[in-house]
Amino acid sequence: MPTPDSPASAPPAPPGSLRRIVAASLIGTTIEWYDFFLYGSAAALVFNKLFFPDSDPLVGTLLSFLTYAVGFAARPVGALVFGHYGDRLGRKKLLILSLLMMGGATCAIGLLPTHATVGSAAPVLLTALRLLQGFALGGEWGGAVLLVSEHGDARRRGFWASWPQTGAPAGQLLATGVLSALTATLSDGAFESWGWRVPFLLSGVLVLVGLWIRLSVDESPVFKAALARAEARKAAAGGEDAAEKMPLVAVLRHHWRDVLIAMGARMAENISYYVITAFVLVYATSDHVDLGKQTALNAVLIASAVHFAVIPAWGALSDRVGRRPVYLLGAAGVGAWAFPFFLLIDTKGFPALVLAVTVGLVFHGAMYAPQAAFFSEMFATRMRYSGASIGAQFSSVAAGAPAPLIATALLADYNSATPIALYVIAAALLTLVAVGVAKETRDRDLAAVEPTSAPSPRSATEAAERTARSASAQ
Repeated sequence: MPTPDSPASAPPAPPGSLRRIVAASLIGTTIEWYDFFLYGSAAALVFNKLFFPDSDPLVGTLLSFLTYAVGFAARPVGALVFGHYGDRLGRKKLLILSLLMMGGATCAIGLLPTHATVGSAAPVLLTALRLLQGFALGGEWGGAVLLVSEHGDARRRGFWASWPQTGAPAGQLLATGVLSALTATLSDGAFESWGWRVPFLLSGVLVLVGLWIRLSVDESPVFKAALARAEARKAAAGGEDAAEKMPLVAVLRHHWRDVLIAMGARMAENISYYVITAFVLVYATSDHVDLGKQTALNAVLIASAVHFAVIPAWGALSDRVGRRPVYLLGAAGVGAWAFPFFLLIDTKGFPALVLAVTVGLVFHGAMYAPQAAFFSEMFATRMRYSGASIGAQFSSVAAGAPAPLIATALLADYNSATPIALYVIAAALLTLVAVGVAKETRDRDLAAVEPTSAPSPRSATEAAERTARSASAQ
């Protein structure tokens, strides 16, 4: 019979309940990524003119992407704060808060005055709201994937946990689709005047839908069981230990190696994604290629639909062959595709552009799909939100945040895609090393994962007996 210190697996949620939990995570992450990617697309298309009009076009784009990168800088802070309270209070409460914060910041961007109205205050306000977006998103990802991972059937955890991951392409699809429809129906003047505000304001409606669904789901049974065990230990010890007070400290003490592995695993996944979906809007519409922005948006739209479809398939494959083999395939794939990606775009044909972006995102999906289950299985329950969030979001500062900025700067300096391809290949090599040294996690029981350096109940008892014998001998 399980004791408070001997975790037992929580039974998987009933199929109907699990589908509702997956839907809650998917819809919430779709909305959050819609908000985040909407900013990235707008940064590439109009923000350089509306908020940085005194710069030449490419410098304006660089400044626009700099505010884009600021959102990534706030994500580790969000990971720390949301991870801490998510490990202490539960996944559900923090997910609701992150959704409200992200939606509020996005709606506010849609109401911002531009540089022409308030001068230099406009980019300052834009940057502040971008920071709030990043802070909220830093806490969103970990909670969403954990809610599904800790509810789901262990045998199909990779498949079920991959569904919140489809929120990224779904959000990209929604953001790009709305922008594409607006640019197709409005003149450039109308879009730059007021049309760009519409998709930001639509976020308010989406948040209400997501909030209604998230309020209807239950807290993770694995977390509730772990919380009960922690309370029992606290009562037995007569107080609360430091690990319970500061999950971050416990993560860095017991899971520092797993945090480093997660950060390395994210490098190729993060960098390749933002080069493929954000920088491509700059590259394809630059003088170097000179395709229309509508053409570039449509290519990303088609590729995002394929990306959405392949992520659950990659997740299911990770249940059969393991997380590491699928992840390694994706990292090797994006590295090998880096040069063909730009060569296809340089042909200036729409089918070639679609092929370049689609294949890139298919390889990306092989990393992104198993990532949710892979990272969840690395950490003990009472520090899982902190560990998964820290590993995922701290790497984004070095990976996704500067990726469009670095790629744009390299294009400006060299007028060639070769250094950008080498940049993606270097990230792929780093991820191959990180995942290559990781342990396979597919067969781990989330309820039984304990800190790697924590003493077992038996060893703790033996230590107490030795202490008692030593005291009596004295």
